[in-house]
Amino acid sequence: MYSEALLIDELVKRIIAGEYLSNEKFPSENQLAEEFQLPRMTVRKALQHLEGRGHLYSVRGKGRYLKPESDVIHLHLSGGESFTDKMLASGYDLKTVNLFSPANEIDKENQTYMLSRLRYINGEPIAIHQSYVNTEVFPTIKKDAPTITSMFAYYRVHGFHHFTNNGAVLSVQFPSAYEQELLKCNNILPLICLESHTVCEDTEKILERTCILYRSDKFKYRLR
Repeated sequence: MYSEALLIDELVKRIIAGEYLSNEKFPSENQLAEEFQLPRMTVRKALQHLEGRGHLYSVRGKGRYLKPESDVIHLHLSGGESFTDKMLASGYDLKTVNLFSPANEIDKENQTYMLSRLRYINGEPIAIHQSYVNTEVFPTIKKDAPTITSMFAYYRVHGFHHFTNNGAVLSVQFPSAYEQELLKCNNILPLICLESHTVCEDTEKILERTCILYRSDKFKYRLR
């Protein structure tokens, strides 16, 4: 007998196999309850879970429909190029919104200043970039912060041209309420978290500590 988890697995398998078309009406709770011999409440929970995972969307008074797949963005997780350079070189329509807040203060203990940017590809929010910039190397970063959209471009203006990543760590986390609001996602969508240090290859100075949160449903990743 099917359980809620097995029903979810079966429906996802059918979606991946192409048994339903994008924007096509999905089988109703009653139809699925009859087919799988399950209580309607169990079916409803399974369908709500599929909505949360981005497979379905609801139209009030009409039912649920299969959500069209978003374009998957191919991303090389390497430190030699900026995110901006990678996306523009790949032909993506990139927009960056600086999340500057006047309330941000320099962390005197760690000698860093935090600057955040929200990245959009083809009009969809897909990543949050947080840079903890070395204030010893960039003493005017707080004053400069409101106009920055690319850290690598900022570094080049200040005479740093070749970069690498040190100590990169990849992990998975779930979004906070604030991150859900920014990325237009729900709390069950995993985020890929990439943490590293950006280092100037010529001087070996650490320029920043970086934490990037990527929507896991929007990217395919290459580590090299």
